[in-house]
Amino acid sequence: MDGVKIHPKDDVLIVLNEAAKGDVISVGQQQLELAEPVERGHKVALRDIREGEPVLKYGFPIGIAKQAIATGEWVHTHNLKTALDGKLAYEYKQSQSAATADTDKGTPAFTFKGYVRKNGDVGIRNEIWILNTVGCINKTAELVARLAQQEHFANIDGVYHYPHPFGCSQLGDDLKSTQAILSSLVHHPNAAGVLVLGLGCENNYIDVFKEAVGAYDSDRVKFLAVQEVEDELEEALQLVSEIAAVAKNDVRTDVPASKLKVGLKCGGSDGFSGITANPLVGAFSDRLIAQGGSTVLTEVPEMFGAETILMERAADETVFNGIVNMVNGFKDYFIRHNQPVYENPSPGNKKGGITTLEEKSLGCVQKGGFAPVADVVPYGGRIKKPGLTLVEGPGNDLVSVTALAASGAHIVLFTTGRGTPFGGPVPTVKLSTNTPLYERKKNWIDFNAGTLLDGKELGERADELFAYVLQVASGERATHNERNGFKEIALFKDGVIL
Repeated sequence: MDGVKIHPKDDVLIVLNEAAKGDVISVGQQQLELAEPVERGHKVALRDIREGEPVLKYGFPIGIAKQAIATGEWVHTHNLKTALDGKLAYEYKQSQSAATADTDKGTPAFTFKGYVRKNGDVGIRNEIWILNTVGCINKTAELVARLAQQEHFANIDGVYHYPHPFGCSQLGDDLKSTQAILSSLVHHPNAAGVLVLGLGCENNYIDVFKEAVGAYDSDRVKFLAVQEVEDELEEALQLVSEIAAVAKNDVRTDVPASKLKVGLKCGGSDGFSGITANPLVGAFSDRLIAQGGSTVLTEVPEMFGAETILMERAADETVFNGIVNMVNGFKDYFIRHNQPVYENPSPGNKKGGITTLEEKSLGCVQKGGFAPVADVVPYGGRIKKPGLTLVEGPGNDLVSVTALAASGAHIVLFTTGRGTPFGGPVPTVKLSTNTPLYERKKNWIDFNAGTLLDGKELGERADELFAYVLQVASGERATHNERNGFKEIALFKDGVIL
């Protein structure tokens, strides 16, 4: 098989291997001769398309033909443009909430081995995190983490610091956003304990930040303002030791898969993302939700053009209105900064075969499977309900993975057709959309979804991915980002810095 037609109504197919002019691809009963060379993952017209006519992929329009396109011609940015323009009005219909997933509800209940915290939350790692309220002390926090790591505390999976440049000279919503993400990380159950380091003169100084954190376990969350002590390294290491002395008694125990929360993300997409890795992650999401678990989806700008698919799955009118406000709020963000709302996909996406935002979005939302959307939470907010949650956040890999982790995701499933070494503060499972990437980047890619192009069935591969994730959650497997020590955060900024 040299090409894939995803939906019976589609006007294009995806070329599986680099093809030359004159090559013939079989599509059902049709023999398609290529009018020009086409790279793997790119699209070819299955019929003559008139100028101004919509072009269908996934059964939905992915743009409008800028010129006449003949059967067998390459379809990309030179002859296809987005049909999206500005903000839209949406109407809720009661029947929309009836959307359900085909989620194998009769399957046996699965478990994994996790750490049950005092408040009932479950973690999958027993780490100590060092979070700083302000970027001025990034290097101090980094040094504390490095020195603490050398202590080799018993039963602690590692001591990690997450640098960022903010917390000082921020105003209004920007400061609140920084506090929201950092406070949610303080409460993350993968952290057996947290040391919060402050400088002492920043906007986000410790007493103010404590208000954002709310109630916390003083045995496991410690605070230190480094301006107020003579030897900040000595004081900080003492506090880390006190946390470790408590956390060393934590043990893994069997907990139901319903306690698992998994973030869904794609980055560096290609023409195969929407037919391999993203549908695979969607099938995983449906399986976890059928177990009573939670998945969370973000990247709001990459919902543009496919947002109605999510709206039609809203659990109720409140959730529907939440999706509308999230989508239009992000469009307002673009408009406020005088930027085009639909300036996407990225150059790397285009190189991989994705032409318009509609095309990218239709592939992107497949990560959410078919389950109803249970809830919508703001940037820095945390998962409150089982099922599929949408969290406000941009498409940027580092910022969105951080938002997913802050929402409470224990693990992030990250699909990619181009590859990336990045990892967030939680285990970040990289899934390749194609086998060549998996074989070429073995230090980056954890799971190969490209086997779906080689004859593997989606259901079979989804079962394998589900088992893999449970092994990661149980501490039986480490992801490449963990083995490489690639654990980072990035914060969203939308305002004035003094």
